[in-house]
Amino acid sequence: MKRFILILFACNIMYTQNYYVYVASESDDTVSLLKFDKNEIEEVDRITVGTFPTEIEGPHGITVDPSGDYWYLSLAHGNPFGKLVKYSTKTNEIVDETILGLFPATMQISTVTGFLYCVNFNLHGDMKPSTVSVVDPETMTEILKIQTGSMPHGSRISSDGLYQYSVAMMSGELFEIDALSLKVNRVLDLENMMNDHKQMGHDKMDHGNMNHDMKKDNKMMEKKDNKMMSMQGMKHSMVKPTWVIPHPTLNLAYIAGNGSDEVIEVDLENWKVSERFKTGKGPYNLEISPDGKLLVGTIKSEGKTAIWDLKDKKLLGLIKNTTSVSHGIAISPDSQYAFISVEGIGGEPGKVDVISLQNYELIDSVEVGKQAGGIAFWKKEI
Repeated sequence: MKRFILILFACNIMYTQNYYVYVASESDDTVSLLKFDKNEIEEVDRITVGTFPTEIEGPHGITVDPSGDYWYLSLAHGNPFGKLVKYSTKTNEIVDETILGLFPATMQISTVTGFLYCVNFNLHGDMKPSTVSVVDPETMTEILKIQTGSMPHGSRISSDGLYQYSVAMMSGELFEIDALSLKVNRVLDLENMMNDHKQMGHDKMDHGNMNHDMKKDNKMMEKKDNKMMSMQGMKHSMVKPTWVIPHPTLNLAYIAGNGSDEVIEVDLENWKVSERFKTGKGPYNLEISPDGKLLVGTIKSEGKTAIWDLKDKKLLGLIKNTTSVSHGIAISPDSQYAFISVEGIGGEPGKVDVISLQNYELIDSVEVGKQAGGIAFWKKEI
């Protein structure tokens, strides 16, 4: 009898787990709290955000603190500066807020320092280096701004909490910030102009055509160089990186090359590009399953989600999303499910799709506000 009760209890736990995520809808000034029960996803709350009812303030980035007690939202469309707003997960009401930089976007909190690191994307400003804002979320005080590159995006913290990574979309760079010293540690140029020549083995070269090919390549390089320079002399990236995600256990990071239609693997120990592989058109966000096995990417221009095996970079699944313009990704801590925000176009509602990371299929979808973007996992509840 006891054994039967234990089996019944275990089965009940197995089938009554609920997963909760928050998603921001940038063109509606709303945030939706969603619940997924392994079969269906539903909206359980829709929170109106922003201060001015007649203006769209643009909720863009969202993150939940490690304790799960608070969620943080960047309101990007400030006048001129955006702000960071702190909410309670118990009530979904505002706790505090602070002003940041121009168009604050993605963010994450370090488990070591407790600080929140938010990139100031500066979408509408001049083409010049922008910053990462470092905020004490306890007091909601901006400690300082750290200068990085042009249009920084994709703020993510290493699993040990010691480094913050972001990419500069328009200057084509990866930045590593020391989370303790609050200084830029290293910068890596992500452009692929000379790498192919350096990596090509001597035995693979066709020496008979070398002179002709080199002249041809040099002309192409000159054209690329000219395209990559703005009037003010700042490099204009052809890679257009939009996201970086460090691996949870390996000394690697993966970057979405939105302009070059590729994923770039970076060896963090040697600080160099170790591999590039092609995607569909316009990869935008990337996340790695907590078990370190899978890489999930939104293919924004195609309205699809791709899943790769990180061992051999094999494409395991390419899932058509339920509306256009695939955006953000949140993965459950058990590596079972990926929650994908999909913006929609025009006056269409945004959606959140749930994808199985076991069989690489769409499970369910739910409508949220217009231009669904930033998405964050909150908790798994039994």
